[in-house]
Amino acid sequence: MVNKDKVKEVIDKIRPSLQRDGGDVELLEITEDGVVKVRLQGHCAGCVHAQQTLKLGIERAVKQFVPDVKEVVNV
Repeated sequence: MVNKDKVKEVIDKIRPSLQRDGGDVELLEITEDGVVKVRLQGHCAGCVHAQQTLKLGIERAVKQFVPDVKEVVNV
């Protein structure tokens, strides 16, 4: 079972760098099979680099600190 508080803590650490670029991220859900569902907001929502930010930034950090997470997806 994925620790939701730890996932929120990691996202909160990432949030300031996203906000500096006019974006943000909202944690929506964590499924039982370890998929973290988020919503990219602001400039991140329509940015051409959104997928890269999601996978190389958010997902990498979350998986580093919460190994039970299988994937982070933008919905």
